[in-house]
Amino acid sequence: MNSKKYNNIKLTISIAETVLLFTLTFLFLYLGYSRRLSEILYSFTESDYVVLILFSVITASVISIVFFPLNFYSSFILEHKYKLSNQTLLKYFTEGFKSAIVSGVIGIPILILFYFILKEFGDAWWLIFATAMFFISVILSQLFPIVIFPIFYKVKPIEDEQLKERIKTLAKDAGLKVQDVYSFDMSKNTKKANAAFTGLGKTKRIILGDTLLSSYSKDEIETVIAHELGHYKKKHIVKNILYGTINSFVLFFAISLLYRYSLPWFGFSSITEISALPLLTLWAMLIGLIQTPIGNMLSRKFEYEADRYAIETTKKPTSFIQTLNKLTEQNLGDKEPHPFVEWFFYSHPSIRKRIAAIEDFIQKNGIVEVPHLQEQIS
Repeated sequence: MNSKKYNNIKLTISIAETVLLFTLTFLFLYLGYSRRLSEILYSFTESDYVVLILFSVITASVISIVFFPLNFYSSFILEHKYKLSNQTLLKYFTEGFKSAIVSGVIGIPILILFYFILKEFGDAWWLIFATAMFFISVILSQLFPIVIFPIFYKVKPIEDEQLKERIKTLAKDAGLKVQDVYSFDMSKNTKKANAAFTGLGKTKRIILGDTLLSSYSKDEIETVIAHELGHYKKKHIVKNILYGTINSFVLFFAISLLYRYSLPWFGFSSITEISALPLLTLWAMLIGLIQTPIGNMLSRKFEYEADRYAIETTKKPTSFIQTLNKLTEQNLGDKEPHPFVEWFFYSHPSIRKRIAAIEDFIQKNGIVEVPHLQEQIS
């Protein structure tokens, strides 16, 4: 029941934050505070871009202050209450500061690019910006494992040669050339465990949390990696890029129409008015209500396919089911969320449905279990 309560609290806070952000943004526009802030900033400078940066930094800072109690409770107090966090208070603020700096370094140039496109291309801004964001996302995906991720975690090759070779063999079978397999110090922040496949092109990496390495057998880790490689083998990464690109173009096109149409509602006349830009956030949030369940449905489909690939390649369904259960318990996942909650919010199927699907797949395909190596990584 702890997991159910934990997830319900996290979900309630997430919904409350979304509703509060929408409400505050609406009032910021409706009550004229947005216009007033831009007027004050223009009294100090005539540069649109300086005003844009200052406007964004000030509003982001105010939002951070307003939301700090909820964020702090959700990400620090609640995690400690349920014995999931290893973070000290100092580490919490240090990580938050690093995250803010990285977000600023990446976000401010994108913001400037967006406003430049808005001024230069007018109502066609959505097409140019969506195209630009496609290339930016590809570049960031390549940089993430070698530049961004190491800012937050210490990454090093795993030391267990036997496990490394087993993972490399799995990768080779999936058609992926892996130079090395890496671990990261996930335990510095949390007791949760995870593994991932990150990067694009030459920066592709398989990374395992040290919490996974210390608590799971080689067979269990092998099934987790096989699942991640299933996403590669089944071309889910390419499909996600394609879906994300189409989704991005549709999103920006819809926002551009709604943004232009709704400007007079708040007394604005031009799409380039900096004080009108928060209106983009309102429409993005509303459209997101439609896009979220659609994207999650696709993601859950991919998870089932990756599960089947893990079973086919390792022939270790018992280890995989055991791993899924252990990960769910260790991460305090909700094994049986409400059907609507799972449909709308979950990018992964519930553990109950995943295991049922695995058992059905085993039975229909007559998969025979291979011998297990149950030793744990030390």
